[in-house]
Amino acid sequence: MEVAREPEKPLAPPEQKEAPRGCADGGGPATGDGGGHRLSAVSHPLSPHCDIDSSTSEEFYQAVHHAEQTFRKMESYLKQQQLCDVILIAGNRKIPAHRLVLSSVSDYFAAMFTSDVCEAKQEEIKMEGIDPNALWDLVQFAYTGCLELKEDTIENLLAAACLLQLPQVVEVCCHFLMKLLHPSNCLGIRAFADAQGCTELMKVAHNYTMENIMEVIRNQEFLLLPAEELHKLLASDDVNVPDEETIFHALMMWVKYDMQRRCSDLSMLLAYIRLPLLPPQILADLENHALFKDDLECQKLILEAMKYHLLPERRTLMQSPRTKPRKSTVGTLYAVGGMDNNKGATTIEKYDLRTNIWIQAGVMNGRRLQFGVAVIDDKLFVIGGRDGLKTLNTVECYNPKTKAWTVLPPMSTHRHGLGVTVLEGPIYAVGGHDGWSYLNTVERWDPQSQQWTFVASMSIARSTVGVAALNGKLYSVGGRDGSSCLSSMEYYDPHTNKWNMCAPMCKRRGGVGVATCDGFLYAVGGHDAPASNHCSRLLDYVERYDPKTDTWTMVAPLSMPRDAVGVCLLGDRLYAVGGYDGQTYLNTMEAYDPQTNEWTQMASLNIGRAGACVVVIKQP
Repeated sequence: MEVAREPEKPLAPPEQKEAPRGCADGGGPATGDGGGHRLSAVSHPLSPHCDIDSSTSEEFYQAVHHAEQTFRKMESYLKQQQLCDVILIAGNRKIPAHRLVLSSVSDYFAAMFTSDVCEAKQEEIKMEGIDPNALWDLVQFAYTGCLELKEDTIENLLAAACLLQLPQVVEVCCHFLMKLLHPSNCLGIRAFADAQGCTELMKVAHNYTMENIMEVIRNQEFLLLPAEELHKLLASDDVNVPDEETIFHALMMWVKYDMQRRCSDLSMLLAYIRLPLLPPQILADLENHALFKDDLECQKLILEAMKYHLLPERRTLMQSPRTKPRKSTVGTLYAVGGMDNNKGATTIEKYDLRTNIWIQAGVMNGRRLQFGVAVIDDKLFVIGGRDGLKTLNTVECYNPKTKAWTVLPPMSTHRHGLGVTVLEGPIYAVGGHDGWSYLNTVERWDPQSQQWTFVASMSIARSTVGVAALNGKLYSVGGRDGSSCLSSMEYYDPHTNKWNMCAPMCKRRGGVGVATCDGFLYAVGGHDAPASNHCSRLLDYVERYDPKTDTWTMVAPLSMPRDAVGVCLLGDRLYAVGGYDGQTYLNTMEAYDPQTNEWTQMASLNIGRAGACVVVIKQP
């Protein structure tokens, strides 16, 4: 925009007028100080920060870098100790400053200098509980906006910034400490963050400690922990240990570091160790250990753990926080393949209970639908299925550690819709469909000879069947026989090579998910209708089988119907993964707690999957 004036007429200074909202400075003629623009007799473009009222020829000026230049001037006054109106005293150090500058950056000083308190009028103010050097650095920051962060002074600086209510400095100090986290210092940083009320730093330091606990327990900070802090670590489900034995040995190491003083805390801390999950050999050694034999509370805990091992049939009555496995010790849940929106997923995802996150873990060599997966020696055995054109008898083995696939001997029979599980070493491939007919045949794969052999056939042909091993027997649950879904169940005894019928389920189920937990067998979801119309009769029902009484009982239903749902035990809960609800291939997952009889929503898969094979690998 340009303003034209006759060149022979000089421009009179405009009358002062209040600046419109948005301009920092307004009114008065330009001063020609080089920080902005003034209106001349010659037409010129205007700064975008200025507005001109064309009818009155008024100009509003906003200086560039005004605040920066002003604070530089204030800094020079500070250096020369001119116009200073307050002296801050910390320790033996006296720090002159300007109240206005301190109040502009610190809510602490703003409240002090604008309230009716004695410090508001004092020329010298004693600052208690603050490091003199940190206070000096923060006063300098008030004038310059600059800070030097050093590892050896960062905690004093952060503590001072918290006291003086400088949120910008608190944030940058916290991020600096996050970058310094190490197994040798994370416990100290976590405790410091807690004391200062820095919740985000506390959370990050805590998560770092949990993730790296194996290295943390080897450092001096761990041995110096007070008992009340150690018990928080021992009680956590999130410590990343391979087994309960590791955390027990960490406690013993801590006690022995100062045996005389710490023995009195032993029974309190031992209560946070999940003794029932320790190997029986360790429990036997503990009973007569010098540290425990004269401590009645310790002996009670050891006896409780021994009963858990000696009376497995009563374990359901002995459930407590000490019988619940820590998240890192239960293994990793894998979801392999399944039907998705692209007519067949080839990806493998894995779920970490501790982080509650699914990530991609591998890719299959090709598409498989209605196949089976078993786990031996922490490897995935992918068996049968169909590729969209034909039914398969092929078998492949996937090693998650090396991400390598190996081709194994094929089954004797092509099968899709089969059930697969491991029983006492061998893998069993049960029923299914060969592309022409429904199957009642069963094959067994011997890991030693790597050969498939037939065993006794089922009483009933079953496809989309659920299978599980329980108490040394192989259970075959529901499925389809060609005309309808089945409610029947039978079990195979490998020692007699015979199948026997059991009590039928309350509901007929094809595409049923089956898993075992605490001596019971669970049948989850599925469908109950002819194949041509199964979408209208998908099931959210869940029922539990008790082999002692040969009876089925309905338990809490799923949150939604799930056909072709993957079901697996992870820790002390059953997980129902994916499935089909009649319209959508589901990516949701929910977990069932037998103690509360409730389902809880968990983290979702990255893609929707129906008919995914869901298994657990103990050491991924």
